[in-house]
Amino acid sequence: MRTSPVWNPQQYGKYADERGRPFADLVGRIRAAEPATVVDLGCGPGNLTVTLLDLWPTATVHGVDSSPQMIEAAQPLATDRLTFEVGDLREWTAAPESVDVIVTNATLHWIHEQLELLPGFVAALKPGGWLAIQIPGNGDAPSHAILRELANTEPYAEYASEQSLRADVPGPAEYVAALSAEGCTVDAWETTYSHLLQGDNAVLEWVKGTGARPVLQSLPDELRERFEAEYGARLNEAYPQRSFGTLLPFRRIFAVAQKENG
Repeated sequence: MRTSPVWNPQQYGKYADERGRPFADLVGRIRAAEPATVVDLGCGPGNLTVTLLDLWPTATVHGVDSSPQMIEAAQPLATDRLTFEVGDLREWTAAPESVDVIVTNATLHWIHEQLELLPGFVAALKPGGWLAIQIPGNGDAPSHAILRELANTEPYAEYASEQSLRADVPGPAEYVAALSAEGCTVDAWETTYSHLLQGDNAVLEWVKGTGARPVLQSLPDELRERFEAEYGARLNEAYPQRSFGTLLPFRRIFAVAQKENG
Protein backbone atom coordinates (compact mmCIF):
# COMPACT_ATOMS: atom_id res chain seq x y z
CA MET A 1 0.00 0.00 0.00
CA ARG A 2 1.24 3.49 -0.74
CA THR A 3 2.13 5.74 2.15
CA SER A 4 -0.24 8.36 3.51
CA PRO A 5 0.21 11.23 5.95
CA VAL A 6 -0.40 10.27 9.56
CA TRP A 7 -3.80 11.84 10.09
CA ASN A 8 -5.08 12.98 13.47
CA PRO A 9 -8.81 12.23 13.89
CA GLN A 10 -9.11 14.65 16.81
CA GLN A 11 -7.61 17.57 14.89
CA TYR A 12 -9.66 16.67 11.83
CA GLY A 13 -12.77 16.56 14.00
CA LYS A 14 -12.55 20.22 14.92
CA TYR A 15 -15.32 22.16 13.15
CA ALA A 16 -17.00 18.84 12.33
CA ASP A 17 -20.34 20.47 11.64
CA GLU A 18 -18.84 22.75 8.99
CA ARG A 19 -16.87 19.90 7.43
CA GLY A 20 -20.02 17.80 7.31
CA ARG A 21 -22.15 20.26 5.34
CA PRO A 22 -20.73 19.36 1.90
CA PHE A 23 -21.21 15.65 2.61
CA ALA A 24 -24.87 16.20 3.40
CA ASP A 25 -25.30 18.30 0.26
CA LEU A 26 -23.58 15.60 -1.80
CA VAL A 27 -25.56 12.57 -0.63
CA GLY A 28 -28.76 14.61 -0.76
CA ARG A 29 -28.50 14.52 -4.55
CA ILE A 30 -28.25 10.71 -4.74
CA ARG A 31 -31.65 9.36 -5.79
CA ALA A 32 -31.05 5.72 -4.94
CA ALA A 33 -34.26 4.34 -3.48
CA GLU A 34 -33.23 1.19 -1.58
CA PRO A 35 -29.54 0.45 -2.21
CA ALA A 36 -28.25 -2.81 -0.81
CA THR A 37 -24.50 -2.08 -0.92
CA VAL A 38 -22.90 1.32 -0.28
CA VAL A 39 -19.16 2.06 -0.22
CA ASP A 40 -17.56 5.21 1.22
CA LEU A 41 -14.07 5.65 -0.24
CA GLY A 42 -12.03 7.95 1.99
CA CYS A 43 -14.33 7.54 4.98
CA GLY A 44 -12.06 9.21 7.54
CA PRO A 45 -13.14 8.65 11.16
CA GLY A 46 -16.55 7.38 10.03
CA ASN A 47 -18.66 10.13 11.62
CA LEU A 48 -20.22 10.96 8.25
CA THR A 49 -20.27 7.39 6.95
CA VAL A 50 -22.49 6.31 9.83
CA THR A 51 -25.19 8.78 8.72
CA LEU A 52 -25.69 6.66 5.59
CA LEU A 53 -27.28 3.95 7.73
CA ASP A 54 -30.22 6.22 8.50
CA LEU A 55 -30.41 7.52 4.95
CA TRP A 56 -30.66 3.97 3.56
CA PRO A 57 -32.04 1.72 6.33
CA THR A 58 -31.78 -1.51 4.31
CA ALA A 59 -28.20 -0.97 3.08
CA THR A 60 -24.91 -2.39 4.27
CA VAL A 61 -22.22 0.29 4.27
CA HIS A 62 -18.46 -0.24 3.97
CA GLY A 63 -15.89 2.49 4.66
CA VAL A 64 -12.36 2.48 3.25
CA ASP A 65 -9.54 4.86 4.21
CA SER A 66 -5.78 4.77 3.74
CA SER A 67 -5.13 6.08 7.27
CA PRO A 68 -4.89 3.44 10.01
CA GLN A 69 -5.48 6.20 12.56
CA MET A 70 -8.76 7.18 10.90
CA ILE A 71 -9.96 3.58 10.66
CA GLU A 72 -9.05 2.98 14.30
CA ALA A 73 -11.19 5.99 15.24
CA ALA A 74 -14.04 4.67 13.06
CA GLN A 75 -14.12 1.11 14.40
CA PRO A 76 -16.27 1.87 17.48
CA LEU A 77 -19.04 2.86 15.04
CA ALA A 78 -18.99 -0.52 13.30
CA THR A 79 -22.13 -2.69 13.36
CA ASP A 80 -23.43 -5.66 11.43
CA ARG A 81 -24.41 -3.18 8.70
CA LEU A 82 -21.35 -0.90 8.91
CA THR A 83 -17.75 -2.07 8.41
CA PHE A 84 -14.43 -0.32 7.94
CA GLU A 85 -11.03 -1.27 6.52
CA VAL A 86 -7.68 0.29 5.77
CA GLY A 87 -7.17 0.52 2.03
CA ASP A 88 -5.83 2.77 -0.72
CA LEU A 89 -8.69 3.79 -2.99
CA ARG A 90 -6.24 3.86 -5.90
CA GLU A 91 -6.06 0.10 -5.47
CA TRP A 92 -9.67 -0.49 -4.43
CA THR A 93 -11.65 -2.88 -6.57
CA ALA A 94 -15.04 -4.53 -6.35
CA ALA A 95 -16.70 -7.22 -8.39
CA PRO A 96 -18.21 -5.71 -11.55
CA GLU A 97 -21.76 -4.46 -11.06
CA SER A 98 -21.77 -5.33 -7.35
CA VAL A 99 -22.23 -1.92 -5.68
CA ASP A 100 -25.30 0.32 -5.63
CA VAL A 101 -23.71 3.55 -4.38
CA ILE A 102 -20.12 4.79 -4.13
CA VAL A 103 -19.45 7.97 -2.17
CA THR A 104 -16.05 9.64 -2.09
CA ASN A 105 -16.02 12.85 -0.10
CA ALA A 106 -13.04 15.23 0.24
CA THR A 107 -10.57 12.55 -0.88
CA LEU A 108 -9.87 12.50 -4.63
CA HIS A 109 -8.13 15.90 -4.61
CA TRP A 110 -5.10 14.18 -3.04
CA ILE A 111 -4.71 11.94 -6.10
CA HIS A 112 -3.11 13.24 -9.30
CA GLU A 113 -4.62 10.52 -11.46
CA GLN A 114 -8.12 10.73 -10.04
CA LEU A 115 -9.90 10.92 -13.41
CA GLU A 116 -8.21 7.65 -14.37
CA LEU A 117 -9.93 5.95 -11.42
CA LEU A 118 -13.45 6.87 -12.47
CA PRO A 119 -13.95 4.07 -15.06
CA GLY A 120 -13.18 1.48 -12.39
CA PHE A 121 -15.63 3.07 -9.97
CA VAL A 122 -18.36 3.09 -12.61
CA ALA A 123 -17.61 -0.53 -13.56
CA ALA A 124 -18.19 -1.55 -9.92
CA LEU A 125 -21.67 -0.03 -9.96
CA LYS A 126 -24.77 -2.03 -10.76
CA PRO A 127 -26.83 -0.74 -13.69
CA GLY A 128 -28.61 2.35 -12.39
CA GLY A 129 -26.06 2.73 -9.57
CA TRP A 130 -24.73 6.02 -8.28
CA LEU A 131 -21.27 7.61 -7.89
CA ALA A 132 -21.04 10.76 -5.75
CA ILE A 133 -17.87 12.88 -5.54
CA GLN A 134 -16.98 16.01 -3.58
CA ILE A 135 -13.56 17.66 -3.51
CA PRO A 136 -12.20 20.96 -2.20
CA GLY A 137 -11.52 23.48 -4.96
CA ASN A 138 -9.75 26.08 -2.85
CA GLY A 139 -6.16 25.55 -3.96
CA ASP A 140 -5.78 29.23 -4.85
CA ALA A 141 -7.20 30.48 -1.54
CA PRO A 142 -4.90 32.44 0.81
CA SER A 143 -4.78 29.47 3.21
CA HIS A 144 -3.07 27.36 0.55
CA ALA A 145 -1.13 30.08 -1.26
CA ILE A 146 0.52 31.17 1.98
CA LEU A 147 1.28 27.55 2.87
CA ARG A 148 3.02 26.93 -0.47
CA GLU A 149 4.97 30.18 -0.31
CA LEU A 150 6.22 29.55 3.20
CA ALA A 151 7.02 25.89 2.51
CA ASN A 152 9.25 27.00 -0.36
CA THR A 153 11.15 29.48 1.85
CA GLU A 154 14.33 28.61 3.74
CA PRO A 155 14.89 26.98 6.14
CA TYR A 156 11.70 25.03 5.44
CA ALA A 157 12.03 24.32 1.71
CA GLU A 158 14.51 21.46 2.15
CA TYR A 159 11.85 19.47 3.99
CA ALA A 160 8.48 20.91 3.00
CA SER A 161 8.67 22.09 -0.60
CA GLU A 162 7.61 18.80 -2.16
CA GLN A 163 4.91 18.22 0.44
CA SER A 164 3.30 21.55 -0.43
CA LEU A 165 2.59 20.48 -4.03
CA ARG A 166 -0.98 19.63 -4.94
CA ALA A 167 -2.57 18.23 -8.06
CA ASP A 168 -4.77 20.47 -10.17
CA VAL A 169 -8.35 19.45 -9.47
CA PRO A 170 -11.04 18.92 -12.11
CA GLY A 171 -13.88 21.37 -12.37
CA PRO A 172 -17.53 20.43 -12.85
CA ALA A 173 -17.19 20.38 -16.67
CA GLU A 174 -14.32 17.90 -16.52
CA TYR A 175 -16.31 15.56 -14.31
CA VAL A 176 -19.26 15.81 -16.68
CA ALA A 177 -17.05 14.90 -19.64
CA ALA A 178 -15.24 12.05 -17.90
CA LEU A 179 -18.33 10.40 -16.41
CA SER A 180 -20.50 10.92 -19.48
CA ALA A 181 -17.86 9.02 -21.43
CA GLU A 182 -18.54 6.08 -19.08
CA GLY A 183 -22.23 6.10 -19.93
CA CYS A 184 -23.45 8.05 -16.91
CA THR A 185 -25.95 10.84 -16.51
CA VAL A 186 -24.09 13.53 -14.58
CA ASP A 187 -25.06 16.39 -12.30
CA ALA A 188 -22.02 18.54 -11.46
CA TRP A 189 -21.75 21.88 -9.71
CA GLU A 190 -19.64 24.00 -7.38
CA THR A 191 -20.42 25.90 -4.20
CA THR A 192 -18.45 28.36 -2.08
CA TYR A 193 -19.33 27.92 1.58
CA SER A 194 -18.87 30.79 4.00
CA HIS A 195 -17.84 28.95 7.15
CA LEU A 196 -18.01 31.00 10.32
CA LEU A 197 -15.41 29.54 12.66
CA GLN A 198 -15.07 30.18 16.38
CA GLY A 199 -11.87 30.23 18.42
CA ASP A 200 -8.45 31.80 18.18
CA ASN A 201 -6.56 31.38 14.90
CA ALA A 202 -9.44 29.27 13.65
CA VAL A 203 -8.25 28.89 10.06
CA LEU A 204 -4.91 27.52 11.29
CA GLU A 205 -6.77 24.98 13.41
CA TRP A 206 -8.88 24.04 10.36
CA VAL A 207 -5.97 23.51 7.96
CA LYS A 208 -3.83 21.70 10.54
CA GLY A 209 -6.34 18.88 10.28
CA THR A 210 -6.29 18.71 6.47
CA GLY A 211 -4.34 20.65 3.84
CA ALA A 212 -1.42 21.77 6.00
CA ARG A 213 -0.84 18.46 7.73
CA PRO A 214 1.57 16.89 5.19
CA VAL A 215 3.71 20.06 5.28
CA LEU A 216 3.77 20.24 9.07
CA GLN A 217 4.63 16.56 9.35
CA SER A 218 7.54 16.92 6.95
CA LEU A 219 9.34 19.41 9.18
CA PRO A 220 11.71 18.43 11.99
CA ASP A 221 10.49 19.26 15.47
CA GLU A 222 12.75 22.27 15.85
CA LEU A 223 11.30 23.90 12.71
CA ARG A 224 7.68 22.84 12.97
CA GLU A 225 6.82 25.18 15.83
CA ARG A 226 8.50 28.11 14.08
CA PHE A 227 6.72 27.35 10.80
CA GLU A 228 3.36 27.06 12.52
CA ALA A 229 3.85 30.41 14.28
CA GLU A 230 4.76 32.19 11.03
CA TYR A 231 1.98 30.50 9.11
CA GLY A 232 -0.55 31.25 11.82
CA ALA A 233 0.41 34.93 11.94
CA ARG A 234 -0.05 35.29 8.19
CA LEU A 235 -3.37 33.43 8.30
CA ASN A 236 -4.56 35.83 11.00
CA GLU A 237 -3.88 38.70 8.61
CA ALA A 238 -5.65 36.98 5.69
CA TYR A 239 -8.58 35.78 7.81
CA PRO A 240 -9.00 38.30 10.66
CA GLN A 241 -10.95 37.28 13.72
CA ARG A 242 -14.03 39.43 14.29
CA SER A 243 -16.39 39.70 17.23
CA PHE A 244 -18.69 37.18 15.52
CA GLY A 245 -15.93 34.73 14.53
CA THR A 246 -13.61 34.13 11.57
CA LEU A 247 -15.03 33.84 8.07
CA LEU A 248 -13.51 31.13 5.87
CA PRO A 249 -14.74 31.07 2.26
CA PHE A 250 -14.31 27.53 0.93
CA ARG A 251 -15.00 26.44 -2.66
CA ARG A 252 -16.05 22.84 -3.23
CA ILE A 253 -16.75 20.85 -6.41
CA PHE A 254 -19.42 18.15 -6.69
CA ALA A 255 -20.37 15.47 -9.21
CA VAL A 256 -23.20 12.96 -8.86
CA ALA A 257 -23.47 10.40 -11.66
CA GLN A 258 -25.97 7.63 -12.35
CA LYS A 259 -24.83 4.66 -14.40
CA GLU A 260 -27.06 3.76 -17.33
CA ASN A 261 -29.50 0.92 -16.84
CA GLY A 262 -28.00 -1.80 -19.00
